[in-house]
Amino acid sequence: MANADTAEIPVIWIQCATCTGCSVSVLNSVSPTIKNVLVDEVIPGKHVNLRFQATVMAGAGDIVIEEMDATYQREKGKYVLVVEGAIPTAGDKSSYGSIGEKDGKLVSMFERVESLGKDALAVIALGTCAAFGGIAAGAPNPAGCIGVAELFKQRNISTPLINVPGCPPHPDWFVGTLAQVLLLGLSKPEELDEYLRPKAFYGQLIHENCPRRAYFDEGKFAKQFGEPGCLNELGCKGPVTHADCPLRLWNGGVNWCIGSGSPCIGCVEPGFPDQVAPFYVKLTEEALPNIGSSREEV
Repeated sequence: MANADTAEIPVIWIQCATCTGCSVSVLNSVSPTIKNVLVDEVIPGKHVNLRFQATVMAGAGDIVIEEMDATYQREKGKYVLVVEGAIPTAGDKSSYGSIGEKDGKLVSMFERVESLGKDALAVIALGTCAAFGGIAAGAPNPAGCIGVAELFKQRNISTPLINVPGCPPHPDWFVGTLAQVLLLGLSKPEELDEYLRPKAFYGQLIHENCPRRAYFDEGKFAKQFGEPGCLNELGCKGPVTHADCPLRLWNGGVNWCIGSGSPCIGCVEPGFPDQVAPFYVKLTEEALPNIGSSREEV
């Protein structure tokens, strides 16, 4: 539990065009638990003070919007902003999603991310929708959804941004990223890849560490689900997907997609879902030269 000598790190967590799956995934964090993250000092001497998160907070309505706005006014340059979900841009922007009201008018998700983002200490885009647009931005994208990085580019916002993609992201990826910011400060440019993802979690291809890699090297490919063999013929996107799923596993280290017999669908990549679809169709030959290569070597 935090004490009087503990440094409080305010966190505002807003949800835009999202299914809330990213919140559910992070809430299932095993070690540390979400209680450790939100109640205890996850880093000695520093405490995460979650001021706004619509899924977990008890309050609702004007009172919680007022708290979010008050945190923004009091803690400019000191709070961490977490954005979950893509940001709609079509129409008057509020037509496809808003977060609260101001002077009797809806405040669009776009406006919230812009205003909160420009004055934050740092921004974490949680999930592929927030990072790159994701499913919300899939064709035909009637809401004109974009990721945080694209919004920052459009509005010339220079606040440090870290992308933690995944559909949903592994809880360790988020908690580990947040812990690094609290412990060591903002990530250095060399610690992030070209898509602003932490290399600690997204630095290697799924294919490099896949337990079915030997089947690929031997030319043994499964033709139907449930068969032994590499899943490349069944649409596995592991050869072009950067994440540590084979080493970290999911659900407290129990299993992961390929361990369950499913091909990787590339959910952490900027092109998800359109550019990696159809999920169960073999990769095109253009992607195959990247197999076994790191991003720097490609």
